[in-house]
Order: sequence, then structure tokens, then C-alpha cells
Amino acid sequence: MSESRRVVVTGVGLVSPLGVGTDTTWDALVAGRSGIGPLTRFDASDYTSRIAGQVEDFDPEQYLSVKDVRKTDAFIHYAIAATRFAVDDAGLAIGEDNAERVGVIIGSGIGGLPLMDKTWHVLNDRGPGRI
Repeated sequence: MSESRRVVVTGVGLVSPLGVGTDTTWDALVAGRSGIGPLTRFDASDYTSRIAGQVEDFDPEQYLSVKDVRKTDAFIHYAIAATRFAVDDAGLAIGEDNAERVGVIIGSGIGGLPLMDKTWHVLNDRGPGRI
């Protein structure tokens, strides 16, 4: 293939409150199911609203090592899983011949708040040497 030729591969990968995986999410959407329910990730009793769209039945260790799961927030876990789904959906086989020409772009408006909060508490309670 000529260096000037561009190849664009598009795949869809979804991890959402409707399900883990593109097909699961799509099936729930078409069936009219809602991904909104009671907040379960933290005690929301002091809040006026106690509902949210949360990703359920997600095992990050299917996509990352145990060590990487511990070091990263859930939004990273979701992004990596969605990337795998998108690459599979595109039918893209990554090998030595194309690995340096393959990339994924992920956008996140905000993420990592649970880890930021936890780290802030460690900093204040135990000092910077514990971070």
C-alpha cells in the first residue's frame, strides 16, 4: 500500500448503563429499557436525587490486569473495554504489519473523580509520601 493512501476503519464500542457491549446496549435500547436506577455506588441519602445511570455487571479484569484495575478509575476500565469492542466491531486485526498505524481516540469530559477524592484524603490524612 502506498504511503499516501489513507485507510479509515470505523467500529462502535459501547459500555453504558444499558449494558456492557455494543450488542447488549443496542438490544436494551431497542427494547425501550432504561439504564437509570437507584444509586448504589455511594450513600446518596443526603441528596435530593438518588438515581443515576450506572454501569452494572462489568468485570474490569476481563479487559485489564488486576494491577491495572487497582491503579485506574472505572471510566478508564470502561474506555478500554469499549475500545476492544470497537476494534472487534471494525473487524480490525492488529499485527506487526499495522500496529504502528492503528490508533484509538477517546474523549471524556470528566473522569477519575473517585480516584481524585480518594487521593486527596490520603494526602491530607497520611501525607504526600503515601500517594
